[in-house]
Amino acid sequence: MSRVTSAIDASYAACEKLARSHYENFSVGSALLPKGTKKHLWALYSFARTTDDLGDEPFDSTAYREALGRLPHGKTDRLAALNAWERDLQSSAAVHAVLPAVLDTRRTFDMPLEPFLKLIEANRMDQRASRYATYADLAHYCDHSANPCGRMVLFLFGVRDDAAHTLSDATCTALQLTNFWQDIAVDWKKDRVYLPQEDLRKFGATEADIAAGVVNDAFRALMKFEVDRTRALFKQGLALIDRLTGRAKFDIRLFSLGGQRVLDLIEKNGYDIYRKRPKLSKLGKAWLAVSSFLGVAS
Repeated sequence: MSRVTSAIDASYAACEKLARSHYENFSVGSALLPKGTKKHLWALYSFARTTDDLGDEPFDSTAYREALGRLPHGKTDRLAALNAWERDLQSSAAVHAVLPAVLDTRRTFDMPLEPFLKLIEANRMDQRASRYATYADLAHYCDHSANPCGRMVLFLFGVRDDAAHTLSDATCTALQLTNFWQDIAVDWKKDRVYLPQEDLRKFGATEADIAAGVVNDAFRALMKFEVDRTRALFKQGLALIDRLTGRAKFDIRLFSLGGQRVLDLIEKNGYDIYRKRPKLSKLGKAWLAVSSFLGVAS
């Protein structure tokens, strides 16, 4: 075994360890992929997870602390770490333990660089904004934070055509929006509001209501509007299933149904996401696994 091969194998092992340590049900998601691609999902997950950690975690725990020096704590540190991460990705510098596997996966499936760069930029966006003025702004964020992951998974299935990737975008945006609506209370504690400000005003809801966990007619009308809009995205994305074959067809349908089921539960609970967070039963683990991979649980 060559030194290069050994380093790549060690990197894949590091990716598997990272995936399993961050999320105990990750094996559910990886088991859904075709045989031989599991390690590549670990690599892609590890890239997304590490990118998210560089954007969210305390600076002292990041991989680039020593390389960047002891900078003051705060957003500047995280931006510097993300910039270093991007430079290493673009230059194929295997500084981080998971990067050899990430780079090998990208080469193996001839993946473009854009989805990787978009995920990094999404985490830069997190440093700049905690509110979204319009739905278009929120959709733009989802195009960077969620849609690239769906495209990466399609590459693992050998699906490369633009039409299929566009349909995947609709499903991935819907999945992320679903998680936002599911976790309004959780995100509020992080000083994040993903409900578009224009929609809050339109329905007469306020951030004070969110802080107090108020579920009144205005909030229910607002949530019905957001749920219906998200359902429309799921419906649009379902056309992707007809373009797929084999296991890919089954898996994408499963993820889509899992997300739609969460919307059903939000509606069934009278849009009260504060006192009863929507949970799934049989599809629960699959939903949580894909949510984790998409990075939407952060």
